[in-house]
Amino acid sequence: MGDIWKDDPEVQAWAKRVLKDLVPMISESGCTVSLMPHGEPDVKFAVELGFSIMLDKPIIAVVDPGQQVPDRMLRVVDEVVEGPVDAPDFHERLRAAIDRIPD
Repeated sequence: MGDIWKDDPEVQAWAKRVLKDLVPMISESGCTVSLMPHGEPDVKFAVELGFSIMLDKPIIAVVDPGQQVPDRMLRVVDEVVEGPVDAPDFHERLRAAIDRIPD
């Protein structure tokens, strides 16, 4: 199969976009707010989470009602906010979570 990270031009282009676009966005943010996926691993989520950790950014995980959050994820995130995102009080609860993060 070869080394997809070195050999695949599409993967190389994606990695360059991540470094050019995503990393500066996370670097310049006060915190990250991530919608935690269900089921199958989500590469985009994993990359964003990894860079948020590496850049020492506070992380707020948004989860669906009743969604189980893995223990290790709870050790990494600063706040967990339960959705749904269209709930009448969701933005209020999200704002409160952001406000609890120290400067």
